[in-house]
Amino acid sequence: MPTTTLDPPRTETFIDRDKLYGLLAGQVPTDQEVDAIVAKALELKGLGLEDVAALLRVTDPVNLEKIRSSANTVKETIYGKRLVLFAPVYTGNECSNSCTYCAFRQENTSLKRTTLNSAQIQSEVRVLLKQGHKRILLICGEKADVPVEEFIEGIRAAYAVKEGRASVRRINVEIAPLSTEDFRKLAQEKIGTYICFQETYDPVQYRKYHLAGPKADYRNRLYVMDRAMEAGIKDVGIGALFGLGDWRFELLAMMEHARHLEETFGCGPHTVSVPRIEPAEGAPVANHVPHPVSDDDFKKIVSVIRIALPYTGIILSTRESEATRNALFRYGISQISAGSRTNPGAYTADSEHPDEEAVGAQFALGDHRSLDEVIDNLIDHDYIPSFCTGCYRQGRIGADFMDLAKPGLIKQFCLPNGLFTFREYLHDYAPPAVKAKGLELCARIEAEANDGTKEGRILQNRIKLGLGKVDSGERDVYL
Repeated sequence: MPTTTLDPPRTETFIDRDKLYGLLAGQVPTDQEVDAIVAKALELKGLGLEDVAALLRVTDPVNLEKIRSSANTVKETIYGKRLVLFAPVYTGNECSNSCTYCAFRQENTSLKRTTLNSAQIQSEVRVLLKQGHKRILLICGEKADVPVEEFIEGIRAAYAVKEGRASVRRINVEIAPLSTEDFRKLAQEKIGTYICFQETYDPVQYRKYHLAGPKADYRNRLYVMDRAMEAGIKDVGIGALFGLGDWRFELLAMMEHARHLEETFGCGPHTVSVPRIEPAEGAPVANHVPHPVSDDDFKKIVSVIRIALPYTGIILSTRESEATRNALFRYGISQISAGSRTNPGAYTADSEHPDEEAVGAQFALGDHRSLDEVIDNLIDHDYIPSFCTGCYRQGRIGADFMDLAKPGLIKQFCLPNGLFTFREYLHDYAPPAVKAKGLELCARIEAEANDGTKEGRILQNRIKLGLGKVDSGERDVYL
């Protein structure tokens, strides 16, 4: 994908390195100060930078539990028991960068390389549709001098796939930073969220790990979301690769990134991703993590992001194990990948040529379960597996989405739409035992929707009507 810097270089930056490290060096907050910050968080209006920094300095187990408990309350209040599911489709692993934590780096001559053509992309999508997926993340290596039109062809090819009555309903994209001109071309396509990770927001650490290639330009990557939003892309997703630097600094920097976008464009990030470094072939830093993040600290990362950015989705990938993922759901995760592969052509190879050598993967997976197995587990924990794309397709995106989310109105759409897509999966794809458990969960959620208020009765009626349509054979039901 194109990784050229075509826009004028920027001299300003919204990341003040000294300021952020200075905030981390402050005093540990008292019990009363922690209580006050937690109380503010429960108002669901988010937290400022100083409050977030104070929480990051907390080490007392009792106060840490207050943070995690408040995150659980915020998660349940805004998202309920929904978890949105998607799968990544890697279209290529050829790359022009020298990132020491990534198997795709250009010096890794042991990695088997490929770039999928449109027919191969469609084959990957077809496998996922047969499993029940409806949302995909189209992602590729950052190969220079490839026109954006080639990636756009892949988007169109993916949307064109029909498998029975099923088709892809939302494609999010994760590709290298583009120029504003190329982002305008991308914005004309039917994409959902544009995602790009800064990897590390610390410019000093950034230089250590990005040795050559277009990605070595820190500022170009830092302002990629500005170019995307200037070009008309409404939803963007930011993230850091935890383990490259001090995780507390990365979290504060993401808060600054969110603030910058909110102040500049009137809307912060639609999603925040929180990957930890995992082992990767031929990637020295990935196999000797410079700043390891413990499981307890990882819980704190997710919890603090949830209460600081209550209406922003938090994405967790299959880098993490089943046990870790289950633990983190309650602290704020709202989107997860399921049945994922990180090597181009892997879904087709798994289904048609399981004995053939796989093309090189970007990193090792921690969760190898199938989509059915993930959903079975979610049902056991009373989560609603959702493939919802209603807001995107109804134009409830960007600032319009936040206008509904912040007063709590979005729940009137998200819960029904999640249940409709879950019910569709149960009828069309689920194994019998999973279907039986899933239908029981749907019945409980429908009954609980009516809390005795007018809004509760309206919500329950919406759910009943939509589920009835799905049960009668209608598909792609959404509000």
